[in-house]
Amino acid sequence: MAKRLSSSESVVAFGSAVAAAYIRLVYNTSEVLRDPPDTDAKLFSEHPQIFAMWHGQFGMLPKIKPDRPADVAAMVARHGDAELIAGVLSRFGMRLIRGAGAGYRRRNRGGAAALRESLKALQQGTTVAMTADVAPGPARKAGNGIVMLAKLSGRPIVPCAMATNRYLTLNNWSAFTINLPFSKLGIAVGDPVRVPEDADSAALEAARIAVERGLNQATARAYELAGATDPLLPAVQVKDAPKPAFALRAYRALTRYAAPVAPLLLAWRTRIGKEEPARRPERYGEASVPRPSGFLVWFHAASVGEANAVLPVIDAIATEHPEIGLLLTTGTVTSAKLARARLPKGAVHQYVPLDNQDYVRRFLKHWQPDLTVFVESEIWPNLVLETNALNVPLVLVNGRMSFRSFRRWRNRPGLSRPLFSAFGLVLAQNERFAQRFTALGTPRTVAVGNLKADAPPPPVDLAGHKKLAAALAGRTVWLAASTHPGEDDIAAVAHLAMKKARPDLLTVIVPRHPERGPFIARLLEGANLKVALRSEGKLPEAGTDIYIADTIGELGLFYNLVPVALIGGSLVPHGGQNPVEAIKLGAAVVTGPHWRNFADAYEELLASGGAVQVSDAQSLATTALLLLENAQARARIMSRAEGAIARLGGALPRTISELEQFLPPKATLQHAS
Repeated sequence: MAKRLSSSESVVAFGSAVAAAYIRLVYNTSEVLRDPPDTDAKLFSEHPQIFAMWHGQFGMLPKIKPDRPADVAAMVARHGDAELIAGVLSRFGMRLIRGAGAGYRRRNRGGAAALRESLKALQQGTTVAMTADVAPGPARKAGNGIVMLAKLSGRPIVPCAMATNRYLTLNNWSAFTINLPFSKLGIAVGDPVRVPEDADSAALEAARIAVERGLNQATARAYELAGATDPLLPAVQVKDAPKPAFALRAYRALTRYAAPVAPLLLAWRTRIGKEEPARRPERYGEASVPRPSGFLVWFHAASVGEANAVLPVIDAIATEHPEIGLLLTTGTVTSAKLARARLPKGAVHQYVPLDNQDYVRRFLKHWQPDLTVFVESEIWPNLVLETNALNVPLVLVNGRMSFRSFRRWRNRPGLSRPLFSAFGLVLAQNERFAQRFTALGTPRTVAVGNLKADAPPPPVDLAGHKKLAAALAGRTVWLAASTHPGEDDIAAVAHLAMKKARPDLLTVIVPRHPERGPFIARLLEGANLKVALRSEGKLPEAGTDIYIADTIGELGLFYNLVPVALIGGSLVPHGGQNPVEAIKLGAAVVTGPHWRNFADAYEELLASGGAVQVSDAQSLATTALLLLENAQARARIMSRAEGAIARLGGALPRTISELEQFLPPKATLQHAS
């Protein structure tokens, strides 16, 4: 009944008249400040143009229309709520183009027809006004439609924004702003973004990012002119973060009073090779080097995989902003070794402090970061809450959230809400993950893709490569990489089946956790297999069946030497490991059915024929043997895999674009404290 009433012509006519009068009231009672001072001249210089704004800030759109005559058409969706908007715009002399982009839901919302009509309008000399972000979000992520329209029409995209210092914000996907009268009103018009007519997919993505950046800059300038704070800025959201519930307070108390156990824990980890003795003080928050001067960005990655994903981000910031200090913390010896080898000049590596309030506070007191960037799923409560308490912006990049983890966090809102609301921005690997972070309380999430698709492959030790290649020469070799308990047995059974056809077969096993090497050796020796352990300095001999590479940081070496690799964690319900590294180093990928941790990559690979899925030892033996013996089949899979990985790329420039909003201008770099 209410829906029918709201869509009736009389109600829409009355509502649009009232809304139009309200917009005039806000404009006429406000002090208007513009950048540039003559926004009309800047707009007319590009007419006809694609006039872009964010959905959450389009309320005052009709009053940015130049006073001089100009033919303007506005793109408006077809759903019921849009009828009122259409009526308002019509009262300001704008004609309408009905339809909108589909967004991630992929519904038909008339986008194709709207694109055709918009193209026709631009060709006829009409400016087209449209929101760059697409319902149902995420907010402030430019869609592909606007850049495609610019490519087809040859007309520029001009980013614009209007903001008032007095406003109300709705609780919808775009945090839609209702401007209030008797305000300061800022109007900002940015520089045009032009898209070449021959732009390929990479150029279109670069243009989309440029539109996003231009709109964010215009929006920030409009709020600056108005003397107001953007409602979607992380600093605003942090103030309203929920207070920690009992479970979180209990955790904080427990970790504080458990401090006497920390030396015992670290001593044990040192004995088994998981800590560097000389750097143990860093685990108590004691810095081993001075803090760089100026603005400092602190990155935290758990281990090698996360560090490898974020290192290109660190490299890009070091290149674009050489004045900015960079700190990377990790928690493992392997990742520390990677950081020493790959961090750009001037960047600092430290071990992350144990999650104890006093250790974390000591760490933060020394380093005083101006921006904190965590990687993937590193949610240590004390680390998050103590950083947030200092009003340091928190961003999570390459964010992922399995359904199991999401369900666990969702069932404990008193624990999850204070933590996830502390992150002003989460850059998620896909829309599914982004929605989960939003549901847990993150104020802004953007799906940008998986950084691991853009990351370079693991390093290959050239000296070790030559020696090992000589030992493997003349043998048929395949690899079981990053294996978990239960998979070593499967690899051994597959080895025995394959050896009947290839007596020279050598199976290399690289366990996910190298300390399992001796246990695996005893297990397989019990099956009458001849085993050699790399940790004992051995190389495979002519009679070696299984070579166990139980060393740290050498996976890239083996990917580079073998033609076929089973990616572990997938034949047992662990969730799989990263297949991209193997492909980039030339190994054809075989996987089990359990690959949920890397669903985006495996879905693309399997759909395109760039990987093969098996279920047990027999299907593994059959598939691996086929790929080892058929070079043409292997080449086809590799070609398809490389194409799939190329399609998955693009997360790096999107991540950099989003982080730019937190970085200071190059000319005015100052430390926040």
